Amino acid sequence: MLSSSINRNIEQIKLKLKTIPETPGVYQHLDASGKVIYVGKARNLQRRVSSYFTNYDEKSAKIKMLVRNIADIRVTVVATEVDALLLENNLIKQYQPRYNSLLKDDKTYPYLCLTDEDYPRLVLTRDRSRLRGQFFGPYPNGRILRELQEIIRSLFCYRTCSKPLRYDNIDTGTRPCIKHQIGLCKAPCAALESREQYLATIENIRRILKGDFGDILDGMKRQMFDYADQLQFEEAERMKQRIRLLEEYQSRSTVVNTTIADLDVYCIESDDRHAWVNIMRVKKGSIIYSYSTEIKKQLDESDAEILATVIPALHEQTESTAREMVVPIQIDEIPDDYMRQTIPTKGDRKKLLELSERNIKAYRHQCAHQRMLVNPEAAMSGLLERIQRELHLPQLPVNIECFDNSNIQGAFPVAAMVRFTNGKPNRSEYRKFNIKTVEGPDDYASMAEVIYRRYKRLSDEGKELPQLLIVDGGRGQMEVARDVIANQLRLGIPIAGLAKDDKHHTSELLCYDGNDEIRTVQIKPSDQLFHLLERIQNEVHRFAITFHKDKRSKGTIKTSLTDIPGIGPKTAQDLLLKFGSLKQIKLQTLDDLTQAVGAAKARIVYERMHEG
Repeated sequence: MLSSSINRNIEQIKLKLKTIPETPGVYQHLDASGKVIYVGKARNLQRRVSSYFTNYDEKSAKIKMLVRNIADIRVTVVATEVDALLLENNLIKQYQPRYNSLLKDDKTYPYLCLTDEDYPRLVLTRDRSRLRGQFFGPYPNGRILRELQEIIRSLFCYRTCSKPLRYDNIDTGTRPCIKHQIGLCKAPCAALESREQYLATIENIRRILKGDFGDILDGMKRQMFDYADQLQFEEAERMKQRIRLLEEYQSRSTVVNTTIADLDVYCIESDDRHAWVNIMRVKKGSIIYSYSTEIKKQLDESDAEILATVIPALHEQTESTAREMVVPIQIDEIPDDYMRQTIPTKGDRKKLLELSERNIKAYRHQCAHQRMLVNPEAAMSGLLERIQRELHLPQLPVNIECFDNSNIQGAFPVAAMVRFTNGKPNRSEYRKFNIKTVEGPDDYASMAEVIYRRYKRLSDEGKELPQLLIVDGGRGQMEVARDVIANQLRLGIPIAGLAKDDKHHTSELLCYDGNDEIRTVQIKPSDQLFHLLERIQNEVHRFAITFHKDKRSKGTIKTSLTDIPGIGPKTAQDLLLKFGSLKQIKLQTLDDLTQAVGAAKARIVYERMHEG
């Protein structure tokens, strides 16, 4: 149990813990001012709440911060785990606790609302508190929302005016507005359409918004045939066009067979600061919409813990009727009584989960790109802070230097170094190295030579050393670099390595732990931090390869033509560009060579090529 030096209210908390029952329920942590700072649910309240105050040293930094600020605890006992889930969701919305992971404000996305009126209207809104009625959405994709509105407007006539209209107060003498004259409204305000007919239209709109296309299409097809039987061919053709429009919209959203009646699909990606969650609602094989949101982590929650909090909120927010959810991982805190969980391995549900994964990857990239555009310095600073945390660096890695070797079977060996400052290439600090002391293809010895030369010079000149050194290679290259830095030069530059897999793709980040043992840093390939490190590695590889190609090209010219007295690299290059190879140069006449490089140099080359 904690001491009073960590939490000065610990004695009162100890007394409180003894009274907490071992039943399902919801608990609230309060600070000294009585403000709710965290809300959680538990199958066993006594065990869960007590766990915050034991093994304190093993807790994460964020949980330690929470525990230090707890002054009081409130618990609410409920009958079932489902009740606990729903109560937790309501309390989080009510108190917006500091240490709970919260959904982004859903007012940023629009909804469609069928208003609660005698003659309902279909209204687009971003603020659900302004209207009463049934809401559909949110719709994060504006294109889909516009398409849906256009289809509904093309299929049905409904009123869009905001004037109050009661069924018991219809004035038959009212003159219809211009929307009636152009066919967008049947003027229920002037009793030109009965309330029963109008409500039938609204019910069809409601079905489309719910994704229930089948019954509507069947009814429209029957109506089309009735028009045809009655020889009303123009009306039948108009109905046919409406059917085609609705079928086209349905076909764009149908991804599985229609035996999948009603389910929600959830997918999540996360790093140490944020999580991104996608929900797809599926109705009779059609995706009604896909909605993604970003969540800021507060207490290093796992993906399962975040989904356990977010799913009930999204389920309520989107007014879902699904009783089954497709998820990528098991979520123990959501009981089957609330929603049945499916973790698919094949079939249509697996395809839906993969589609949700693609959506969340795209949304995560969009969020990162948006942050970079709005505040690139802050976004990059966050990545550098993460590198410092992940590698346990003593300083923020403002300057990162990375080395790479390049040679072909030991020929023309070179090395290159790039420096990234504040996460961006600092090209004025790039360096090229000709290998001077190594014979043959020995990457380890070449790496040792260039690292020694680089940091011996910086140290002797008193210039700033980088806060992180990265070698393009695995454990062997790292050991070579550490021997030079720590043992030969006696410097304290932290070292990391970027290892590649068999396909030459960056596969893992390596660093040294406190015991000078190499460990692997667990970073997902989709992580922005991984992308930054991969960009550094690709840049040093490009720089080294370019340098090696230049040297190889110059070396070829030197060994072939520049051995001839009086012929330099420029003349040799002109001849090779003109004739293509040494063999072709030797086949040329003196006149041909003269036209290429002039009479004097042409004679020198011609005579040397035809000696003996």
